[in-house]
Amino acid sequence: MTIRTAVLFAASLLFAGMTAFTPASAQNLGDPSTLNARAPDTYKAKFDTSKGTFVIQVNRDWAPNGADRFFNLVKAGFYNDARFFRVIDGFMVQFGISGNPDVSAAWSDANIKDDPVRESNSRGTVTFATAGPNTRTTQVFINFNNNSMLNGQGFAPFGKVISGMDVVDSLYKGYGEGAPRGNGPNQGLIKAQGNAYLVTQFPKLDYIKKATIE
Repeated sequence: MTIRTAVLFAASLLFAGMTAFTPASAQNLGDPSTLNARAPDTYKAKFDTSKGTFVIQVNRDWAPNGADRFFNLVKAGFYNDARFFRVIDGFMVQFGISGNPDVSAAWSDANIKDDPVRESNSRGTVTFATAGPNTRTTQVFINFNNNSMLNGQGFAPFGKVISGMDVVDSLYKGYGEGAPRGNGPNQGLIKAQGNAYLVTQFPKLDYIKKATIE
């Protein structure tokens, strides 16, 4: 066993032990079909992070499918201990891959249908990432700037940061774009190895301590 493999294995055991006491096991994160409640017309999601706290206000009429999915994920603890793995200065910050590989696998095909784009991707708005039509699952991003060019590509904001945008702005950006286009984390490896990979290879990434519905 190489030193790197041993470190990854040890980190895997550490996070496996932590998971036993987090909502990832207490809730139904292993079965996406059980997390399908209708969200309130408006709600707030509070994110306590390694850099401080920010609050997102979600407006269901902006993007109902996205608002419902986000509500269920936050309420079930999906985002707890997740890293801000893609932080592009002047563009956006992306998060939403679970630190637990088993949870990531369970949600890999839990797609929701697209919503019409009713609001622009302005600074502070929150939007689901997508790999094409009707492929939204768990990953979201917060726009640093006015990214209205995303509107025509089907990216539908469902909420906006109403406090703590300075915290969002301060999230660590040093790794840049993800692999293979940049030197940042490889999403495939995040899904396969979870936080064990990120903690050892990208230790400066900021992370979500806990996300809750207010």
